[in-house]
Amino acid sequence: MGGKSSTIAAGVCGALFVGYCIYFDRKRRSDPNFKNRLRERECSGLKLPDLKDAEAVQKFFLEEIQLGEELLAQGDYENGVEHLTNAIAVCGQPQQLLQVLQQTLPPPVFQMLLTKLPTISQVQSFSPLQGHLTDTPTLGCVQ
Repeated sequence: MGGKSSTIAAGVCGALFVGYCIYFDRKRRSDPNFKNRLRERECSGLKLPDLKDAEAVQKFFLEEIQLGEELLAQGDYENGVEHLTNAIAVCGQPQQLLQVLQQTLPPPVFQMLLTKLPTISQVQSFSPLQGHLTDTPTLGCVQ
């Protein structure tokens, strides 16, 4: 009889989880700002360079790094992290750049950066990077 009870408990937990997911999604979609935020993300005005043009990518990368550093120095962490995230999106070796940023940025700012990474659609999945930030000591983002 213990197996039947655990099966029922697992079923109830599963149903509660699915119910919560449906509730949360409906609440999120009914938020009046949801569509505005979605449009802002889609039309953020960020013009990525042609990724086949190495010179354009290098110029974009350096501009985004410089602008990000300037904004961070002024205390505008949100926008500074946004520009650093854009630089990571076009970086040829993001793990190495993240390692350098981890060593140079204050921990709360670096955490902001890590939470922003998945929002950039051009960026590969960065979830495995968090465990590999200390692998390579050199920076080689622009090829």
